[in-house]
Amino acid sequence: MGAGHATIAQTERSEASVIPKGVTWIKEAALSFEPAENVVETSGGKRIEYDVLIVCPGIQLDWDKIPGVADTIGVNGVSSNYEPHLAPKTWDFIQGTSSGTAVFTMPSGPIKCAGAPQKIAYLACDRWRQAGLLDKIDVHLVLPTPGMFGVPVFSKAQDAVAADYGINVHFESELASVDPATKRATFKSMNEGQPGFDIDYDMMHVVPHQSAPDWVKTSPLSTDAPTGYVDVDKHTMQHVRHPNVFALGDAGSTPNSKTGAAVRKQAPVVTANVLGQLEGKDPTDSYGGYASCPLTTSSKAMLLAEFDYSMEPKPSFPLIDTTKPRRDMWYLKKYGLPFLYWNLMLKGRA
Repeated sequence: MGAGHATIAQTERSEASVIPKGVTWIKEAALSFEPAENVVETSGGKRIEYDVLIVCPGIQLDWDKIPGVADTIGVNGVSSNYEPHLAPKTWDFIQGTSSGTAVFTMPSGPIKCAGAPQKIAYLACDRWRQAGLLDKIDVHLVLPTPGMFGVPVFSKAQDAVAADYGINVHFESELASVDPATKRATFKSMNEGQPGFDIDYDMMHVVPHQSAPDWVKTSPLSTDAPTGYVDVDKHTMQHVRHPNVFALGDAGSTPNSKTGAAVRKQAPVVTANVLGQLEGKDPTDSYGGYASCPLTTSSKAMLLAEFDYSMEPKPSFPLIDTTKPRRDMWYLKKYGLPFLYWNLMLKGRA
């Protein structure tokens, strides 16, 4: 949506349409856990008892962590693809930029799809190049990491993509504050004692800090870390203190990248270990940390970064070189993955 290749209607379904048959759907929010009593309390005041609990609420966007962002997000050239209603705004701002300075940011700490902050930068540059405007726009990509990606082979490929577009990449830095009145973004160094810098922007894509939902953070299931994820074994997905509790997806403390591909590989492990738990057995299935980042580099090419806890490539298509941008991978991203998600993943078939 943020690059004009999809509409909101194409990316959403009613929740009722994806609830499996035979499941009791309780239309209330979970508010708290009482693992000592095997109870979940809901927003409607229900106390639901369980034999096994699977916690899968996703993570929250902490917009208030960067001063000034909440006051300007969605207006004056500042947007974010991390909110569905803002993604079309991103495309509007990209189309409306014909000169000046464009900034793309990424925060420190785990976020949903760590490749997304770079993907929108590449797609924007591709659009500006097609319109003959790229050489009139000063593009900056600000990353908190020391490199483009944690896996060297993919990092090298992204270095080449950024260089081809003429993007100014700032490593080990992150957005510290925004002044909407002057349209100035202030960045801080991730290295203590090192100076930060300011950039006056005309268009900016901001990615917020992210963490476990507040009600998870304050629960007996969370870690001691500020992010407050559900404290699980990174292989079995079983809670480290409460054996009949498991976590699935972004809210778990597993150190893998937070991607839909990770959830797809975690789900069978959790399923097998939950069934074992119900039979009084110890967990036997193990998750190896698989994650995948489809890194869209233009409106016709994508490289597919697949890796696990070893931070080494783990390709699903060994005979295809997915470490470089490819046209066939673009079609996989645009058509194959949505079909896989709606028709197979949500039904437990892939």
